[in-house]
Amino acid sequence: MALTPMMRQYLDIKEKYKDCIIFFRLGDFYEMFFEDAKLASKELELALTGRDCGLKERAPMCGIPYHSADTYISKLISNGHKIAICEQLEDPALAKGIVKRGIIKILTPGTYTNASFLEENKNNYIASLYIDERKNKFSISFCDVSTGEFNCTDSSLEISTILNEISKYNPNEILIQENIPSNIYNKIDEIFKSSFTKLNNSYFTDYNFNEILSNQFNNFDSKNFNEFLIKCCGSLLKYIIDTQKTSLSHINKLNYYNIVDYLSIDINSRKNLELTENLREKRKKASLLWVIDKTNTAMGGRQLRRWIERPLINKNEINKRLDAVEELINDISNHEDLKNALKNIYDIERLVGKISSKSVNAKELIFLKNSIEKIPDIKSILSKFKSNLLSNMYKNLDELKDIYDIINTAIPDDPPISLKEGNLIKKGYSAEIDELKDIKSNGKKWIANLEQSERNETGIRSLKIGYNKVFGYFIEVTKSNLNLIPDGRYIRKQTLANSERYITPELKEMEDKILKAEDKLINLEYIEFVKVRESIEKQVDRMQNTSKIISELDCLSSLATVALENNYCKPKINSGDKISIVEGRHPVVEKMLESGDFVSNDTYLDNDENQMLLITGPNMAGKSTYMRQTALIVILAQIGSFVPAKSASISICDKIFTRIGASDDLASGKSTFMVEMWEVSNILKNATNKSLVLLDEVGRGTSTYDGLSIAWAVIEYICTNKKIKCKTLFATHYHELTKLEGTIPGVKNYSVSVNELNGEVVFLRKIIPGGADQSYGIEVAKLAGLPNSVIDRAKEILKKLEMKKTGIDVNTIFNSDNNKNTVNNTNEKKRNDSAIQMDITDIEKQNILKEISNINILNMTPMEGFNKLYDIIERVKSILK
Repeated sequence: MALTPMMRQYLDIKEKYKDCIIFFRLGDFYEMFFEDAKLASKELELALTGRDCGLKERAPMCGIPYHSADTYISKLISNGHKIAICEQLEDPALAKGIVKRGIIKILTPGTYTNASFLEENKNNYIASLYIDERKNKFSISFCDVSTGEFNCTDSSLEISTILNEISKYNPNEILIQENIPSNIYNKIDEIFKSSFTKLNNSYFTDYNFNEILSNQFNNFDSKNFNEFLIKCCGSLLKYIIDTQKTSLSHINKLNYYNIVDYLSIDINSRKNLELTENLREKRKKASLLWVIDKTNTAMGGRQLRRWIERPLINKNEINKRLDAVEELINDISNHEDLKNALKNIYDIERLVGKISSKSVNAKELIFLKNSIEKIPDIKSILSKFKSNLLSNMYKNLDELKDIYDIINTAIPDDPPISLKEGNLIKKGYSAEIDELKDIKSNGKKWIANLEQSERNETGIRSLKIGYNKVFGYFIEVTKSNLNLIPDGRYIRKQTLANSERYITPELKEMEDKILKAEDKLINLEYIEFVKVRESIEKQVDRMQNTSKIISELDCLSSLATVALENNYCKPKINSGDKISIVEGRHPVVEKMLESGDFVSNDTYLDNDENQMLLITGPNMAGKSTYMRQTALIVILAQIGSFVPAKSASISICDKIFTRIGASDDLASGKSTFMVEMWEVSNILKNATNKSLVLLDEVGRGTSTYDGLSIAWAVIEYICTNKKIKCKTLFATHYHELTKLEGTIPGVKNYSVSVNELNGEVVFLRKIIPGGADQSYGIEVAKLAGLPNSVIDRAKEILKKLEMKKTGIDVNTIFNSDNNKNTVNNTNEKKRNDSAIQMDITDIEKQNILKEISNINILNMTPMEGFNKLYDIIERVKSILK
C-alpha cells in the first residue's frame, strides 16, 4: 500500500527535522502524527486518535486548534522539546493538488520568545560551548533572542570555570559539540536543567562564520577574536538564524568580556549565598534579589539580576553607581517623581525584539508609543541631578520623538491584537484606506436603510438583513409573513425551519462592493502597518540605547529605595586590603524577622594580622549567618549598592568562595565528605590574596581527628601560602584550633556569645573576640525537641566522659550505675562499659602506638626522623593535657 500524498508530504518534512515535534497545519488545526502524536498526547493530556494514511494501520494523530496553540507550545517547550511549525504556504482554495507546506519557524527552549513562556524579570538565554582539548581551551557565548543581548568569553579548559560561567546565565538551552568530553557533559547535565542540542562537528567548521558574524554585528572585527570564539559565536548565531528564519536586526552587538572583569562567584557560592533564589524552594523569595528588587520596569528587573550575577571590580565604576544612589537618596522629591514616571514604561527592550522579529502587533506599538511619551519627563527629572552617572544618562537619553510621531500618526489608540482584522491604521494617514473605510461604512449604512425601507414597503416588521460567510448578505422573513413578500423581486436563497432567506439584485450588487472594499482594506492596512514597522525597525540601535539607560536608571532607583527603607549606609571602596564593617546585618535574615530583632555585628579583615577569623560557638547561634552577611555586604558594595551596616569600608574582592553546608550526592556516588573536600580543593586552587573565603565546619564529614587534622592543615595553607593569603572566615567546632591564634600569623579567635540562665542556653548572636570553651551541643539538641530522657542520658554520659579526662575512673562510676540492674543484664553491662570507656583520647593513643610500630627508621633521613619524633612528642603532650 502507498502512502497518501499528504502523509508523504508530512514524512518528507519530518525526515529533515527529526529532533522536532512537527506542528502540521491542516485547516484550523495543527496536527501531529506517529511518534510525535503519541508524545504530545501524553504530555499535553490530549486524546490520541488516528487517520488513514495509506498503510494497513491508521497513523496515530493528535491535534490542537491553531488559534490557541501558544499554551500547548509553552508546555512542550518547558519540558525541553523542540517544535517545528509547518504552515500552509498557499491558499487551499487556490491550490492545485496538495497544498504546499513548509517549516516557517523552529521553537526551542532557548529561542522561544512568546510572552506566555518568558519570565518578565528574567532573561531567557541560549548558550554555545566550544571545546578544543588539544589546545586546552574553551569558549562560550550566550544570547537572549528576546532582547538581543549577545555575550562571549574564553579561557583555559577547566570544568569549574565552565560551570561558573554557565551559572552566571543559567541558559535554557546549550549547544554542544557531538564529541564533547563525557566528563564535561555529565557534569553540566548533573548541575543544570538546560536542554542540550548536540551539533555535528561540521557545524563548527563548514561555514564562513567571519562573514555571518560581520553581517549581523555592527562591531565585529575578526582581528579581535580568536578562532575558538569565532566558531563558538558563529555556531550560536547560525543556529538562531536557522531556527527563527527571519532577520534579527536587534541582535547587533557582540560583547566580549574577560572572566576577570567581574567579581567571580563560583557555582556553589551562588547557591549558598542565595543570590537570586533560595536554597529550599528555588524561588526568588528570601534571596538577595528579593530584598533589593524594587524596580518599576521589567527590563530594570532583568538588569538588576544581571548586576547581582556579575558584580563589578572596577573602583571607578562602583563609585559612579554609589554616588548616583546617594544623590537619589538625598533628593526624595525628584526621586519619587522619577519612580512614578518609570512605572508607566513598558518593556521597550523586548518590544524592540518583537519589532525586529516581525512578531509585534499594533497594540504593542501603542505600548511603545506610550512608553516613549514618558521619556521627556524622565529626561527633565535627570537634568536636576549632578552625579557623574546620572548626568551622563541625561546627556545620552534619546527621547525618540520621531518614533513617537510615526506611531501616533499611523496607529489608532485602541487597535486589535490581530493583524488580519483591519482597524490597524488611523484615519487621515492614507487617502486610499480612508476611501475604502468610507465605502465600507456607507455600504453598511445603505444596508441598514434598505432593511428599513423593505420593512415599510412590505409591512413585515420582523424583516431583517443578515450576513454570513457562506451566503453573504440576505433578507430573512419568518414563515408566518411569507404571504407579504412582493412578487418577482425576492429571489429565494435558503430555507430554514422557521424562516426563508432571500436576495435581491440590488443587495448582491452592494454586497460585492462592500466585501471587495473590506478585503482590500484589510490587505492595504496590513501593508501600511508593515511599512510603519519597518521604518521603526531602522531605529533599533537608538531604542536599545534608550532602554539600556532606563533599565540602569531603574536599578539605581531600586537601590536607593531599598537603602532608604532599610537604613543602609554608603560603603567606602578602599584601595587597600581591609574589609571593615561596623554593625553589619544580613540583608535577607533581617527582613524575615520582626523589626529590630536582628543583632548586628562588626567585621574586620585584612591580609595581615586579621587575615583569618576563626569563629567558634554552638550550632544555631548565628555563625553561618554572620559569615554569609559579610559576603553579601561585599557583593552589595561591588554592585554599587548601599549596605546593611552603620559604616563599611570595603576592599574590592576578585573572587568569593564559600564552603557552607553539604549533602550526600548519592546519584553520582559522592558522600558529604567527598563533596566538602572537592569544594575545599577548588578554593585552595583558585583563591588569591584579593579573594574572600567562607569556610564552615571543614572536616566534619569524617572522623574527629581526621577532620581536625584537615581543618588545621587548610588553615595553615591559607595563611602561609604566599599565593593565597586570602581574607577568610572559618567557623568550626574543633576548639583545639583556637590554639592557632598566635602560632599561625593572621589567625584571630572569635566566638558567638552565649548566656546560661537557670540551666537554659540563650544565644546572644553577638560575635566577640576569643574562642568558645564549649559547644552546647546538648542544649541545642534540647532546643530542637529531642525527648527529655535522651537529653538527660546525654548529660550523664557527657559528665562521665569529662570526669575521665580529669583522671577519675569512669569505669567504676558506670559499674556502680549498672549494679542497679538485674543479674540477667550482666553481659549487656559489659558491652556497654566497653563502648563507653573507649573515648577519643584512647583512640588517639592507639593511633600513635600503631604509627610508631609502623615507622621504618632505616628508610628515614636524620632530619625526617627528628621531625617525626617531634610530631609524636607534641601529640602525646596534647593527650596528657
